[in-house]
Amino acid sequence: MRLSVKALMFTCGLLWGGGIACVGLVHLASPSYGSSFLEGVSSIYPGFHGARSLGDALVGAAYGLIDGGFGGFFFRLAVQSVRRASILTRTSVERMAAAGG
Repeated sequence: MRLSVKALMFTCGLLWGGGIACVGLVHLASPSYGSSFLEGVSSIYPGFHGARSLGDALVGAAYGLIDGGFGGFFFRLAVQSVRRASILTRTSVERMAAAGG
């Protein structure tokens, strides 16, 4: 089974950006909701100030979309390197078994 890089980047970006947007929008309606989460996110992303307005929520969602996409890309690289290492190890063991060692 192969992981599509584009699909994984898109999915991770939508999940993270959508999560920030949802928490930001609910925070606009109920200011006590998600304030600690939004403070943490605002400490990472410059220009995002904890969803004080709809514009802030959209900026946070855009940052989350981009950041989630990069996260998906690097996750794909990690999975690919583990698979390669696993295949190389398995091939080495099979060769040793075939050689009688």
